[in-house]
Amino acid sequence: MNKAFTKESDDDEEVDNTPKLPQGVKNYITPSGHQRLLDEFNQLWKLERPELVKTIAWAASNGDRSENGDYIYGKKRLREIDRRLRFLSKRLENAEVIDPAQRGGDCDQVFFGATVTISNAVGNQHTYSIVGLDEADPGNGRISWVSPLAKALLKAREGDVVKLHTPVGIEELEVIEIRYKGL
Repeated sequence: MNKAFTKESDDDEEVDNTPKLPQGVKNYITPSGHQRLLDEFNQLWKLERPELVKTIAWAASNGDRSENGDYIYGKKRLREIDRRLRFLSKRLENAEVIDPAQRGGDCDQVFFGATVTISNAVGNQHTYSIVGLDEADPGNGRISWVSPLAKALLKAREGDVVKLHTPVGIEELEVIEIRYKGL
């Protein structure tokens, strides 16, 4: 059978851990998040990929490709880069950039781009920024606008108590402060 019609190997398959947007939902993103995606796209497209293609061409010119590590690794890495470029291209194409700094002081409700300080029933305070799916980093206080916590907070005002449905039950959170700043 022609090699073009066979699967190379199972360990070449990469599990796609990239977050998926819910069906029919816009890809909101902050200006800094959009810039990070654009920078990564340009880094891969303009720098890494051309260098890798040169290496693969050089390795291919050496003859037997079946035991040529530079060629085999290069082709695998090229597939990874191309997969990431396709993903970034789609995300950038569908991105709707929202600048939270433009909301300024005229908004007293929680919307995309807000930085919200909340307090739980015990009195512990946490601050979260509501950002796009591609820029979420819960460990650093950046939560996706489609996350359960962000959905619970949306449209709340300072002083409001919102209910967050968790696996252990309903948790009540008080909105302490809402700020809009450039993220």
